[in-house]
Amino acid sequence: MAEDFISVRGAREHNLRNVDVDVPRDKLVVITGVSGSGKSSLAFDTIYAEGQRRYVESLSAYARQFLGRMDKPDVDHIEGLSPAISIDQKGVSRNPRSTVGTVTEVYDYLRLLFSRGGRPHCHNCGRPVARQSVQQITDSVMRLEEGARILVLAPTITHKKGEHLAVFENARNEGFVRVRVDGEVRLLEEEIKLAKTKWHDIEIVVDRLVTGPDAELGRLSDSIETSLRLAGGTVIISIIDGEDIVYSEKFACVHCDLSIGELEPRNFSFNTPYGACPTCTGLGFRLEVDPDLVVPDQNLSIRGGAIEPWSRGGELLPERLSVMEAVSDHYDFSLEVPFRELTEREQNIVLYGEDNKRIDVIHTTQSGRSYRWRMRNEGVIPHLERRHENTESQNVRDEVGRYMAQRPCITCSGFRLKPESLAVTVLGMNIIEVTQQSVERALHWIEAARTGEWPKGSDKAGPAPEPLSQREQAIADQILKEIEARLSFLERVGLDYLSLDRTASTLSGGEGQRIRLATQIGSGLMGVLYVCDEPSIGLHPLDDHRLIATLQRLRDVGNTVLVVEHDEAVMRASDHIIDLGPGAGEHGGHIIAQGDADAIEASEESLTGAYLSGRKKIPVPEKRRKGNKTFIEIRGAAENNLKGIDVKIPLGELVCITGVSGSGKSSLINEILQKKLAQTFYRAKDRPGKHDEVVGLENVDKVVNIDQSAIGRTPRSNPATYTGAYTPIRELFATMPEARARGYKPGRFSFNVKGGRCESCSGAGYVQISMQFLPDVTVPCEVCDGARYNREALEIKFKASSIAEVLDMTITEATDLFENIPPVMNRLRTLVDVGLGYMRLGQPATTLSGGEAQRVKLATELSKRSTGQTIYILDEPTTGLSFEDCAALMRVLHRLVDAGNTVILIEHHLDLIKNADWIIDLGPAAGERGGELVAQGTPEFIASVDASHTGTYLAEVPGIKANAKAPGSAKPARKRTKKATVIAESSPSLSGLRRPEGKNGARTLAPDPTSGKEPRRRRRRRRRVAG
Repeated sequence: MAEDFISVRGAREHNLRNVDVDVPRDKLVVITGVSGSGKSSLAFDTIYAEGQRRYVESLSAYARQFLGRMDKPDVDHIEGLSPAISIDQKGVSRNPRSTVGTVTEVYDYLRLLFSRGGRPHCHNCGRPVARQSVQQITDSVMRLEEGARILVLAPTITHKKGEHLAVFENARNEGFVRVRVDGEVRLLEEEIKLAKTKWHDIEIVVDRLVTGPDAELGRLSDSIETSLRLAGGTVIISIIDGEDIVYSEKFACVHCDLSIGELEPRNFSFNTPYGACPTCTGLGFRLEVDPDLVVPDQNLSIRGGAIEPWSRGGELLPERLSVMEAVSDHYDFSLEVPFRELTEREQNIVLYGEDNKRIDVIHTTQSGRSYRWRMRNEGVIPHLERRHENTESQNVRDEVGRYMAQRPCITCSGFRLKPESLAVTVLGMNIIEVTQQSVERALHWIEAARTGEWPKGSDKAGPAPEPLSQREQAIADQILKEIEARLSFLERVGLDYLSLDRTASTLSGGEGQRIRLATQIGSGLMGVLYVCDEPSIGLHPLDDHRLIATLQRLRDVGNTVLVVEHDEAVMRASDHIIDLGPGAGEHGGHIIAQGDADAIEASEESLTGAYLSGRKKIPVPEKRRKGNKTFIEIRGAAENNLKGIDVKIPLGELVCITGVSGSGKSSLINEILQKKLAQTFYRAKDRPGKHDEVVGLENVDKVVNIDQSAIGRTPRSNPATYTGAYTPIRELFATMPEARARGYKPGRFSFNVKGGRCESCSGAGYVQISMQFLPDVTVPCEVCDGARYNREALEIKFKASSIAEVLDMTITEATDLFENIPPVMNRLRTLVDVGLGYMRLGQPATTLSGGEAQRVKLATELSKRSTGQTIYILDEPTTGLSFEDCAALMRVLHRLVDAGNTVILIEHHLDLIKNADWIIDLGPAAGERGGELVAQGTPEFIASVDASHTGTYLAEVPGIKANAKAPGSAKPARKRTKKATVIAESSPSLSGLRRPEGKNGARTLAPDPTSGKEPRRRRRRRRRVAG
């Protein structure tokens, strides 16, 4: 029946070849095929895009003007569409304020729980706060400084949108004369108009008084009582030209004379000024100048450029040299000795200066003129901080920012909230302490809140501290159910190891997508079309069943689940598979086979079927490489959940880092090894994760991190420009006889600069036309017709092809054109080798997937001359790759290793793991139960280790024979009695230096007794920096 299918007819989006397909409704459907075959074009750019467009078209013209443009896909018609929801890899916010808790709405319910059922305490003494009576409030006001002019205010509107005309009218009717609106006192007799779309605060001025012995106690008491009545139990005492003091009938500390307002959910939000720490504005960290970045090489002298921000070309800048010479003369130390040989006091003088010391500086210009002035010894770091704080130049901010690092906020200790918000507890924990737990532990906390007892399996036992009262239980019951449901959904999709305070920007694409899946399950919608893009990314085979169960649950409640996927387990669990191909780009876009897994296996034309049936396979190497007998050893790795482990990485081999999601793979390789290598070879500013030391770096001369970030931020970036192929192509066109006769240079053939580009569209090839309440329309440029170049540039031809026609070629076509041009061919051939022959040379970088961008980077590295001592790091390179693409990728990786280089993969794909020479398996589980070295060795050895989940699945792979005698080690990780330190550098860390307080605010020059921790700061300066 027609209503049982989503019928697509004549789909021609991108490379789709007039595709007709029927997608079964209320089923789990997988779309698969080689990279570039048209999977995303069909699923996202056609079916999902049309579903979204139809929904938007159903809205009013007024509503549509606020929505993004919705182009109609290139398709004849689609029938049977449901409302569509996309769950892709780019949906999680990159905002540092977004966390797992906020994205899943768990934090919103926690805020509600703490505001309604939390127990407030005094943030000064820690005692529980009590209600305040009118007499207590009056007595507190009378203790204010004598002669203070105050307003007694009744806050009737707090942070609400609207014109609030009724509030003003009611105040007039009750006889009041003044109100304070958004901080400004205004007369009620005047007309007050407020913008209804903005937030407003309105307080009625009940009385105006002057404090002191002559103040009328009865009048003050009556005014306070009136304010409490008008504002529902709250009164504000506003000291004119001073601060506002909030009193409440409900909460106050009689010991410290501190009062807090009514608890509201916003008081626990770090995204609003009502709850956020004022110092860090709710971020939990501040940027501070890092002394180790200011002096990265302590073997240099100050004159020889040790102070990097003040040096150029290995020498101190002349104007800074005059200052430092004056400082060294005043304090009697040398500028010629290595910085490491200066005493701790002398280093402190250079970096932090002395406020109470003034020195004479003489500066002689190149022309011979001398200038003399007297200045205080500010110090390098205070100087940089002042420039960063006071400048309005973004260039200066960026320049100083290179020497700054994130440090936990010294006011809130990284907790993000105000002290009074952190003093509210449930079960003895504040809201941030709850979010610091993993999803699994948070579920135990929820159970303890409901029952008063810690559940079995929890790391705690017995009665919970400060159990909820019967009244609090009644308030919290429904809230706890909502939180528990959302946490359970996260657990089901395999994310129980994540902590709720983890920032969304640190999540992988797969983790973010599974969080959105869990959120959709919680929504309980039916009759919806869900379109997912490779939700299995980052999942260990052990966790596949959780994901599959989640997708099937979405289907079983009455939804259609359409998944672009390459994972074999997901394909076999699906109800229907649509295989696109046969090739990529112009060679793809056709339906090759469709049906269940058995039907795909039986298809002779389907590459996917050939791999599923075993007719084709990625072979296991006949023998493993032995490397070059050298190693890089990471000792005491303790970043995130790593348990102080020691790991040896053999060089000259293909090394694979494995383990379940959250076991510590990225922490070990990306956070520690990659950042340490980048710091060593490129003087990178990012500080490596916690570890003792990394040895063996002398055996390496370069590191290349090939990640999945975009190769460009604008459509002007493309594979030709990124790989460097475009430069020799432009140079080639400039050598054509007609070009030489006209005097054209290579720049004439660039679409980024004036000369050869079309000036009507500035080389973009298209123009945007504003349609007001309709979506903007992008149309080809009328002058160049999308070619991007002017007529003169297009007249120059190479083998009958213009520069615009070259950019429009696929990479495979371009290799035929430039087969005798080595500078171009060397770059294009590697793009074909990594499976990107279908891609067009001028394809905008913004349209590339993460996997395609990663392979463009890999091809770029392949085209460079190999040193034989390079480490290549790839994080899940099989993202977006079919079985056939994985085979091509393996051939490329083997080429890199055969040239003597080392390739380190973080990977879950068994076809890549079985090809590794050496495996380092982390685990045994995720989060706090992970971070240990389970085993390391050859795939055959790993397959023999019972404790290894990876080994369990490897043992089932054809061609892998478990062999406990193969090279490897399953020894447990080294246990440590104390926490691993932050990097053992070749130079001692300067973070032990500080600016301690001295008499009259002067800096003394003592070392920080808490060496290794952040430098202490004077309170006065801290407030100034914060402001």
